[in-house]
Amino acid sequence: MTTLAEFLTRADAIARDGTALIRAAVTRDALDHARVGLLGRKQGQLTSLMAMLGSLPAEDRRAAGAAVNATKQTLELTLTSAEAALAPAPDASRPDDLTMPGRDAWKGAVHPVSLVIDEISGIFRELGFTIALGPEAETEWYNFGALNFPPDHPAMEAHDTLYLSDDTLLRTHTSPVQVRTLQSHTPPIRILCPGNVYRRDFFDATHAPSFMQIEGLCIDEGVSFVDLKATLSEFVRRFYSDAARVRLRPSFFPFVEPGAEMDVEVDLNDGKGTRWVEILGCGMVHPNVLDAAGIDSEKYSGWAFGMGPARIAMSRHKLPDIRLLYDSDVRFLEQFAQ
Repeated sequence: MTTLAEFLTRADAIARDGTALIRAAVTRDALDHARVGLLGRKQGQLTSLMAMLGSLPAEDRRAAGAAVNATKQTLELTLTSAEAALAPAPDASRPDDLTMPGRDAWKGAVHPVSLVIDEISGIFRELGFTIALGPEAETEWYNFGALNFPPDHPAMEAHDTLYLSDDTLLRTHTSPVQVRTLQSHTPPIRILCPGNVYRRDFFDATHAPSFMQIEGLCIDEGVSFVDLKATLSEFVRRFYSDAARVRLRPSFFPFVEPGAEMDVEVDLNDGKGTRWVEILGCGMVHPNVLDAAGIDSEKYSGWAFGMGPARIAMSRHKLPDIRLLYDSDVRFLEQFAQ
């Protein structure tokens, strides 16, 4: 068992030799080496000394602990003085420019497209929808065949779709997630499908070759076009404003019948005033799609929609060019920091 006298002698030696070692350091590397050797948590001399406290009689531990603290304080004060002595002296030939403005601290923020996705997801969650996800690399059947695309449809050509192999491609929409959900769940189904999609589009003011898309699907007994219009109108009211005007125009998509495009009246702040801007495509799910997924189209019906949150962000924030959302320009993105 260690005696108190031996412990105190050891503490004095660490303080004396450690002080000398620190003062002898002429470089920062040498000073760091001394610090680790004396105060390191694993193999430092002071750490080893503290481990000896348990071998002392109980009545001597208070005095030993005080010796440890005094030794530690001595070493830390000596280290502080040594660091100050090694600090480079200010260059008198290059004084600080006190008139130079300070640098603003960068503040991280959620990207405007992500903000739109979160807000849209929140709205539809309150309307009874849940989030569904799926793979970005899909088979041709899930991306086209199960969605009622005829075998000779132009979208299946290589100049429109990015193929990874003869039967594997980067999905052109998130509709395959709907098919997979129909195969694995029994109606009623209400899902929202956000995710990246890929197309051979030129990068211009309104298009990008890779972008986020959000699709929605509602399948149940007795679902009609009235439900579709009422739900999407409620979404526009919540997302834009109570006064936002919407309209539905007939359109064709292989996977819905009838199909439509929804426009909202907005001002994009480009000097052209208020005008109708398309925000999504929608329609009643084609019976062939339900049958392909194993859903009884005689019993169930439903509707679906798809939108690009980047275009929604453009209409929300009155942006004239979609490329602003992809340029990573901090001057633009910091406007959305909260």
